[in-house]
Amino acid sequence: MLRIGSLQLDSPLLLAPVAGHCDLPFRLTARSCGGIGLAYTDLLCPHGVIKQNKQTRWLMATDSADQPLGTQLYGKDPDLMCEAARLAVDHGAPLIDINMGCPVDKVTKTFAGAMMLCTADHAVELAQRLVEAVGDRAPVTAKMRLGYRHGELTAPELARRLIDVGIQCITIHGRTAEQRFKGFADMDGIAAVVDAVHGAGGGAIPCIGNGGIRTPYDAITMFDRTGCDGVMIARAALGAPWIFHDTRQLLTVGRIDNELTLQQRIEVIRQHARHMIAMRDAPYGLNRMRQKISGYAKHLGPSKALRIAMQKVSEPDHVDEALDRFLDEAGAAADAVPITWAQRHEQLQIEANRIQGSPVPA
Repeated sequence: MLRIGSLQLDSPLLLAPVAGHCDLPFRLTARSCGGIGLAYTDLLCPHGVIKQNKQTRWLMATDSADQPLGTQLYGKDPDLMCEAARLAVDHGAPLIDINMGCPVDKVTKTFAGAMMLCTADHAVELAQRLVEAVGDRAPVTAKMRLGYRHGELTAPELARRLIDVGIQCITIHGRTAEQRFKGFADMDGIAAVVDAVHGAGGGAIPCIGNGGIRTPYDAITMFDRTGCDGVMIARAALGAPWIFHDTRQLLTVGRIDNELTLQQRIEVIRQHARHMIAMRDAPYGLNRMRQKISGYAKHLGPSKALRIAMQKVSEPDHVDEALDRFLDEAGAAADAVPITWAQRHEQLQIEANRIQGSPVPA
């Protein structure tokens, strides 16, 4: 299995810190499906961690079923970052991750996130300070992109330098910051970073591949083509948190058995809604589930009626009523798999071929 410094993981599959989505209710829902080796908090501003404002307390919320959980920080000030890291480790964080890959303006305009790719000397200094501050108690890791602009591949050299100052793991997203989330992940670029990490760390430092994982089969492709030690899954998990369980099974036995039926997938959604409402409040939880149902719907087969019904829920009981009505109307189909991963993978491949202008296989 995957080891990051002193932290031994049960699975080489990681849930990405998808901003605004991978909160405690979702993480608990995904973990209950199985297969996750490590998850992360949302990316955290050190000011919020130090001041412990209401929003940051929510983003840092966890419990005993939500472990191991890495804390991801972004910022350019070494003093603030170190103080926030110490506080996080004091409160039980087993790992501190430095965000060097977020491409959104509110992060990069502070010269943090992906902007670190343009200021390598500062990025290395920041990493060294964090290692000195908390590295004896928790491994410090970094998540980055291939480069800042299209065609750049600055990540391999930066990864080598980060390992030299004590960084214990590199996660590499196979796009540039300029691409954001458009286009396809560059497997050759990821492989170049994997080679650099393995060379700099003497094979003891792992490299995690990230980007473009939409099905378990994509994860296998990433392992095979890049030689990475683990795979981080982001947006694909938001509508199918069982992807980790199924990917782990594909990795270990070479096939996916007993995919979740329609009824079992509805139960996952029900659990997510209950966590959301219980951990915040009904108005917040209902609003969030209205937003999230479209992602789940991609894995439910024909589900327009459910999506419409979920947009109208105004009380917690209405969620159960909408889900129960959908299952009743599904009849015998509730006990079948609505869309297999193989079918989903084929759909996405056809779509990718169309975007790339390649002929679609007959």
